[in-house]
Amino acid sequence: MTDLDVTRDLTDFEQEFDSGLAISADVADQLFRRAATAYTFSDEPVTDEQVQAVHELLKWGPTAMNTQPLRIVLVRSEQAREQLVEHMAGGNKERTAAAPLVALLAADVDFHEELDRVFPVYPNAKANFADEQARAAAAHTNAVLQAGYFILAVRAAGLAAGPMGGFDAEAVSRQFFPDGRHRVFLVVNLGHPSEESYRPRQPRLDYDEVVTTA
Repeated sequence: MTDLDVTRDLTDFEQEFDSGLAISADVADQLFRRAATAYTFSDEPVTDEQVQAVHELLKWGPTAMNTQPLRIVLVRSEQAREQLVEHMAGGNKERTAAAPLVALLAADVDFHEELDRVFPVYPNAKANFADEQARAAAAHTNAVLQAGYFILAVRAAGLAAGPMGGFDAEAVSRQFFPDGRHRVFLVVNLGHPSEESYRPRQPRLDYDEVVTTA
């Protein structure tokens, strides 16, 4: 059986479940089924306007108490790119050097300072995060949640994302957030997909392996 046969069989199988969706099969394909980690991109640049459109979607994703700890640095200058590449591991060096745009996703440990403004229905909400250790954990959890929305929004903008965890997080955080209050947890290459962007999809766990009823 060829890769094309496998793709067609998978498409037929997935379409059996489209009746349970509120979006079209094409949209489901773009956001989930046909999108994967991108390893290469076309030469077309990613504009600031496109990244802003991505943010305008991701910002609506739900988080705990409307906390919004995600902070993003767009690595555009040659100097910043060279500094980042130094801290990437293995093959991620070459991918990061070649990507049209690289985004650093970080968690702002002091996100609670904005809570009285972004969560006014809960007076003095930031008092719930007085403990710095608990606040750092909440920052990471909700920023990672927002990172998922970020990747989906990137796909919705017609772009491809290559998220990577292989890098020296402490060094990258010090380099790009010298205040020490932001912790980079993900590096994402961004660009327009090319024919070679994606590798063959790997197996996923089935519904019965993941979902139980209590």
